[in-house]
Amino acid sequence: MKHVYRGQIFHISGSPKVTAAHEALVFVEDGALVVDENGVVAWCGEFSQLPTEHEHSSVVDYRPGFILPGFVDTHIHFPQTYAGDSYGGGQLLEWLERCIFPSESKFGDPDFGSMAAVEFTNQRVRAGTTAAMVFGSAFPHAQDALFEETKRRGLRLVSGRGIQTRGPGSADPLITSEEKAIELTAAEVDKWHAADTGDVGTALLHVALVPRFSLSVTPTTFVALGELYKDLRSKGVYVHTHLNENNRPGTGEVDATKADYQVNSYLDTYDGKFLPGSKVGGESLLGPRTIMAHSVHCQDGELARMAETGTSISHCPVSQLFLGSGTMPWLRTVASGVNISLGTDHGGGDEWLISRVANDAFKQHITEPGDAGVSMHPAEMLFVSTLAGARALDQENRFGNFDTGKEADFIVIDPEQWPALNNAVTHGARADDADMARDQILFALLMQLREDAITSVYVQGRKIED
Repeated sequence: MKHVYRGQIFHISGSPKVTAAHEALVFVEDGALVVDENGVVAWCGEFSQLPTEHEHSSVVDYRPGFILPGFVDTHIHFPQTYAGDSYGGGQLLEWLERCIFPSESKFGDPDFGSMAAVEFTNQRVRAGTTAAMVFGSAFPHAQDALFEETKRRGLRLVSGRGIQTRGPGSADPLITSEEKAIELTAAEVDKWHAADTGDVGTALLHVALVPRFSLSVTPTTFVALGELYKDLRSKGVYVHTHLNENNRPGTGEVDATKADYQVNSYLDTYDGKFLPGSKVGGESLLGPRTIMAHSVHCQDGELARMAETGTSISHCPVSQLFLGSGTMPWLRTVASGVNISLGTDHGGGDEWLISRVANDAFKQHITEPGDAGVSMHPAEMLFVSTLAGARALDQENRFGNFDTGKEADFIVIDPEQWPALNNAVTHGARADDADMARDQILFALLMQLREDAITSVYVQGRKIED
C-alpha cells in the first residue's frame, strides 16, 4: 500500500550542478512524501495540498522531525572497519605500511571478515548511508560476507576486492600475482554484479574494479584491467581508486607515482597512458561509472579530463585532515565542471556520517587562503551529500532526491535524540528573510547532526531493520 511520510522535508530537486544547488533547494515545513507500493516517490509537497488520490494512504507522522534523502558515501574502506584513528603511521604512505596493510591482512580470517561485514553494515545504517562505493577486501570470502550482509539488510552497495600486485612487505598477505588478480576480480563480477535482481538497472548490488592505487599495481596489471573493463563496461561495472591524495615534497604519493611510471600526470596511469612519457599502453579506466577518491593535488588538465569523461571525484576532507594531505581547492575544482561527491574514507577518516564530512568540508574551504576561501552554501553541502553521490554512481535517475518517479531512499532525523542538534534547530536565531531562515535551519541540521538523531532509514521505500 501507499504511505505518506510526514515531516520537515529538505532535498535538492531536479538535476542541477553544484553551483545551482541553492536554486534547487526544496524545504517543506509540514511536508508529505508519498511512496507507492513499489517503493517509488509518487508525490512530494505540502501536506495540506496532498492530492486526493493519496488521501487514504497510510500516514507515518515523523513531525517535528526531518526527512532527507539517504546519504551517499562514495569512498569508504570495508577492510578498515576497525582501523579508524590508527596511530603510528604519520602521512599516507607510512600510514599504509605501518597501520593499514596489517589491519587489512586480518580479513584473511573468514570469521573475522564475517564479523566485520556485520559491523560495517550496522555502522552504515546508523549513519543513514543508503548507498555506498566501498573499497573492498583483498580476500574473496570477506567480500562474499559483505555482499551477503548488505543484501540481507537491503542497502545499496558498489564494491570490489582491492587489487594489489606489488607493495612493501607488510602488504604481502594482500598481494596476488597479475594473473590471479584478474581471475579473482572477474569471478567477483560474475558472482555479485546485479546478483540481487539479475538486472543492472534495478539491482542494489554492483561490482567495481578496484586497483588500490597506481603504486600498488604494475603496467602489466593496468593492461589486463583495461582489457577486462573493455569487456565489462557495457554491463555497468564500476571503477574505483585513489588519485592525487598526498604530495608531501619528495616522499608523497603523487610525486612517487609520476616518478615510478615516468608519466606527466597521475591521472594518465588510469587513462591508459601509463608508459614512460605518458604513452598509451592500454584501455582507459575513466568514465561515468568511475570515481577517483581525494583528487586533492590535481593539475588543470586532470580535472578537465575527468569532467570530459564523466569521471567523478569523491572528496574526503576528514581523512585529508587526519593524514595531512592538504585541501582540495573547492572553487578551482568546481570550476572545472567535474562532479564532486563526498566520501568518509573511513580508516583514513574517523567518521561514518556523511554530514560530518560536509561539516569538515565547510571548515576546510572557508579557510582556504585569499580569494580561494569560500563559505559553502548549505544547499551545496546537502547536494554533495546526496544527489551528487547518486550522480557519481551513475544512478541519479534512480535515487538522490524526492522527484516523482525516483526510488524512495530517505532518512528520518529526530533532533530530540541529540540535544545539541535540537538546540541548534529549535532555538537558534533566524533571519526575517524566509530563504535565509531556511538555509540557517539546514546548515544547523547538517553541522550538528550525529548518528543518534537518525531514527529511521529507508531504501526503495522499505525500512531498514536491525
